[in-house]
Amino acid sequence: MALHEIPLERRTLHGHFSRDLAPVVTVESGDTIAFSCLDAGWHVSPGSRFEPRDPELDAGHALVGPVEIRGAKAGETLEVRIEQVRVGAWGWCGAADWSTPLNDRLGLSDGPGVLLEWTLDANTGIGHDELGREVDLLPFLGVLGMPPPEPGVHSTTPPRVWGGNIDCKELVEGARLYLPIPVNGALFSAGDCHARQGDGEVSQLAIECPLARAELTLSVLGNLELRTPIAWTPTAWLTFGFDDDLDEAAAIAVDAMLELMGREHGLERPDALALASLVVDLRVTQMVNDARGVHAVLPHDGIRFTTMTGSGAGP
Repeated sequence: MALHEIPLERRTLHGHFSRDLAPVVTVESGDTIAFSCLDAGWHVSPGSRFEPRDPELDAGHALVGPVEIRGAKAGETLEVRIEQVRVGAWGWCGAADWSTPLNDRLGLSDGPGVLLEWTLDANTGIGHDELGREVDLLPFLGVLGMPPPEPGVHSTTPPRVWGGNIDCKELVEGARLYLPIPVNGALFSAGDCHARQGDGEVSQLAIECPLARAELTLSVLGNLELRTPIAWTPTAWLTFGFDDDLDEAAAIAVDAMLELMGREHGLERPDALALASLVVDLRVTQMVNDARGVHAVLPHDGIRFTTMTGSGAGP
């Protein structure tokens, strides 16, 4: 399998999703792509943004791609193996002084706001802000996805069934994300590096930072049909639900989890639901991004069988 190095340049950057974007590289299923990226706000350094940018086409997250996968067909599944995510040397986060439903509820929309600047050490996995506070880094890419099948320019802000701005902190090195492919060729893009984020991303910002290097292995699976993203991590299976309503997002995630439990463990839906109520956790992925996100979590050791019916090893 080949490794494709994608340079960080105007040609490889875009700030929207569209099935009409020309691919920056074409790879075979099973190949690995390696790239760096600006932070979500197109910063090349703190306070300085990349230029030139198109005010419409680059209004969203700075993303690298799209990557065409030769032979990928709409309706198949894309496996994204997250091999490496290495942060740059700096980052930032903030809160308050802009209107969101949560900020309005908390009385923080009118400020005063706060902006925290972070020094990041990828080798030690530790970040420090300018006030001397320290956090462990758990870097991941907030945006991993493909364009909607409809023509036109689509925002990078909301998560969709084909991926995008999922913002799930579990998608670190070693995880595998599975996405329904919406268009022939897949046209996969990625970016929005987060050095650290809590479930919910309640201020609307993680530690936003440049991506020094990511390596992702992209494979097409023809034997797995999905209606919403799922993921495998070394500790658990995840299923995702996105909707304007948090209850519906949770229902979508649970529905997908029952399907997964049937596929992995041979369980009928009522039986799966009974067990899910015991061993599956629902977590709020994010409360931002024009949608609510919920991921259901099934630990690999959550159900133990006297007769093995599922390996937990992935599709």
